[in-house]
Amino acid sequence: MAVSAERTKDGGHLRPSSISDGVHERIYEKLMALEISPGARILIDGLARELNVSQTPVREALNRLEREGLVRKAHLVGYSAAPQLTHKQFEDLYDFRLMIEPEGARRACHDMTAETLARLQLAAADMEKGEQPVDSNSRYSRFARADAHFHDEIMKIAGNEVVRQALADQHFHLHIFRLMFHSRVTQEALEEHERLVAAFRASDADAAYAAMHNHISRSRDRLVAAFA
Repeated sequence: MAVSAERTKDGGHLRPSSISDGVHERIYEKLMALEISPGARILIDGLARELNVSQTPVREALNRLEREGLVRKAHLVGYSAAPQLTHKQFEDLYDFRLMIEPEGARRACHDMTAETLARLQLAAADMEKGEQPVDSNSRYSRFARADAHFHDEIMKIAGNEVVRQALADQHFHLHIFRLMFHSRVTQEALEEHERLVAAFRASDADAAYAAMHNHISRSRDRLVAAFA
């Protein structure tokens, strides 16, 4: 599969960033859809041939994916897909989220303004009504990114950058969507997000806390079946 690239407005040279972004997106989708299995080695030359690009944008994409937690790099070994979460890691991540995010939602509610509420509503709407994925692979990546953005917006409004960064560093949205992805998971998450937004609209901090706690608990219940 070739990766398309954009030209400058005057029809000049290809923009390298466009090629790099396209390669990143394609590898990201392959990782999320488990086309590249967790723990599997990733051969740069093989991906370059498959995507019909040079090795340089592949290396750039893999460096980005390493920062995003989906790829590992080992000395003298090279790149490999990040291993799948173990059951214990999964439970630890959800315990961490339950300790942090409901209180974050409560604080965000106290600090909510008309502007930040509008931004949060846009993030929620993008998950349901944004650009439609072209295939099942892009569906994995798009929903995971939108879900991560929605939760990050809440923590941004809550105002504690240490906590926000601690959550971001876990890359849990990317890892949990590699566990299981189907319409029930996404539809129920959308409904739970709407209940969160409704609590923010009503300026009800206790309802926001409860809605976030319920959302994370139900998310854990939906996904734990992956370990059965």
